[in-house]
Amino acid sequence: MLIMIKNKLDSKNNVIKKAIFQKQADNIFTIKVNKSIEIVIVPNLGEKNSHQDNVGIILEENEILKILSKRYNQVIITCIKNKIDLINLVERKPDLVFSGVKFFNFGKEKIWLNDFLEAYDIPYIGSDTTSLNNESNKDKAKKIVLKAKVKTAEFFIAKPGQYKTSKKIPICFPLFIKPLKGGDSRGVDSDSICFNFKSFKKKVLDIKNKYNLSSLVETYLPGKEYSVGILQESITGNLTAMPIEITTKENINGHCILDFDIKKNDEEVVTAVTDIKIFRDLEKIAKKSFTALGGKSFGRIDIKMDHLGRGHFMEANLMPGLRKGYFYRSCKLNLDINYDEMILNIANTGLTSNIKSH
Repeated sequence: MLIMIKNKLDSKNNVIKKAIFQKQADNIFTIKVNKSIEIVIVPNLGEKNSHQDNVGIILEENEILKILSKRYNQVIITCIKNKIDLINLVERKPDLVFSGVKFFNFGKEKIWLNDFLEAYDIPYIGSDTTSLNNESNKDKAKKIVLKAKVKTAEFFIAKPGQYKTSKKIPICFPLFIKPLKGGDSRGVDSDSICFNFKSFKKKVLDIKNKYNLSSLVETYLPGKEYSVGILQESITGNLTAMPIEITTKENINGHCILDFDIKKNDEEVVTAVTDIKIFRDLEKIAKKSFTALGGKSFGRIDIKMDHLGRGHFMEANLMPGLRKGYFYRSCKLNLDINYDEMILNIANTGLTSNIKSH
């Protein structure tokens, strides 16, 4: 009888606690923070969500507007069409610019958004221009993390016709070949793994023809694939690493490759990393890589295992997608936060970071 009464009391207390926490959560938004935030976008003259070189993050700006408006009292969407629009933005001096834009091309003039904002002491989300340049060139990023004593697959850069015979190639087959720049696995397909000189030449030429880019050629790593979301605490600078494992089905050649079509069609499987040793190894690699590249606020580090299960830095994304992709899933699986909480976390970090005299 006493046990039954105790269980009922415990159940009642849990209901009361849940109601209190819910009320506290609701009250967070009853008194809005007196901050102004501008969600900055640029026109996209192509198809919806089509790739733009000057945009690192495609935002769902209307959804983000709704989320930020719950907490902050002045949130607007600003579309920058010309330099006058950009000057008007800095003259308004918002407390935060929330944007995935990298740079603007105004005629022959190229202006990096974050550089421009820093000149006016206006906080923004994400990393500075120097760090974004470190990350965008995959060859440069690998050299930087190597100096920080982080493992990465052996690599070299190749152009069509540069290597005349297989003996001239500086590393051994099998090789993995992808464009030197670009994200979302563009240029990665079933032909990216090369076991002979003929397939090597074909893939390097294909990348040049399709993307007008040189190829990054790496030692092929056959192990598991991971992505690690990074969140930086604005006051202390402490990093939280959020690893996820990414698995794909075998392609026509019997290989598991996270290629462009698989990402586009959302065919991969993403799971939490439950092995403590693997988790710690991934955490260490991701944090060291993020720091070496000069990352700030948030980002993502991609890691792949070799045949012995040793993690290697593959590439970084310091402007990871803010929809329901790998970064969001790393937050959800590791921190158990929802999409709104992720966006508010990023905005709060931006508001308290990158501040000089502002």
